[in-house]
Amino acid sequence: MLSKEIVMMIIGMGIVTFIPRMLPFIMFRGKELPAFLQGVLKNVPYATLGALIFPAVFYIQEDIWYGVIGAGAAFIAAFLGANVIVVVMGSIAVLSAYSLFF
Repeated sequence: MLSKEIVMMIIGMGIVTFIPRMLPFIMFRGKELPAFLQGVLKNVPYATLGALIFPAVFYIQEDIWYGVIGAGAAFIAAFLGANVIVVVMGSIAVLSAYSLFF
């Protein structure tokens, strides 16, 4: 059985998680953000994802070129407008070929 303290902690964590997520919806309901701010906010997920992935590129294997080549292949495919699945599969294919020959 769950103790009262654990249940209260779960409820508290739910409230603390819920408030910051709902506050912007309540504050900005019916308001239009400036175009500059909209542009910045649209790029936040990409910047966050890049900040999380970029350091891992250099630590994926002992051979630093493995990560650099894989990231380069993914970047080129994405830059050319490929679908996400094509980007991932292309990077895997390039790294598989690299592993076979080097």
